[in-house]
Amino acid sequence: MRKNSVKNIRINGEVQRVLAETIRSGIKDPRIAPMTSVVAVEVAPDLKSCKAWISVLGDEKAQADTLAGLRNAEGYIRSVLAKTVNLRNTPQITFIADQSIAYGVNMSKLIDEVVEKDERAARNGAQQEKAASGEPGAEQ
Repeated sequence: MRKNSVKNIRINGEVQRVLAETIRSGIKDPRIAPMTSVVAVEVAPDLKSCKAWISVLGDEKAQADTLAGLRNAEGYIRSVLAKTVNLRNTPQITFIADQSIAYGVNMSKLIDEVVEKDERAARNGAQQEKAASGEPGAEQ
C-alpha cells in the first residue's frame, strides 16, 4: 500500500477518529488534560506503526503530563483501536506533541494587537488633522 493511497488516507481518518473518541471518553487518567485533541494521524503503509500528533490546550506542564498519560495508556488505546477498526495489524502508536494550535492562537493574538495599534494610530492622526485645520468639534 502506498503512503498517500486512498485506502491509507481512509485508515488515517478512521484511526484519528477512534483515537480522539478514546482519549475524550475512555481514559480516566487525571494527567490527561480535558482539552486534548488529535490533530493528525499517519499510519505506516505496513500498518505496524502510527504517529499521532496531539495538541493540548494549556501550559507546557499540562502538555508533558498529557503525553506521559497517553504513553502510559497506550496498551488500552491499542486494544480499543483493535476492537473498533478492523485492521490486519494494530499499529504501535507514537504520540507526538503538536504546537500548531498554540502557535495559531499566539499569532492571532499578535495580529489583533497590531490591528488595534494601527486603528489607534489612525484615530490619533485624524484628530490631529482636525485640530490643525481648525474644524469645529476638534479637540484642542
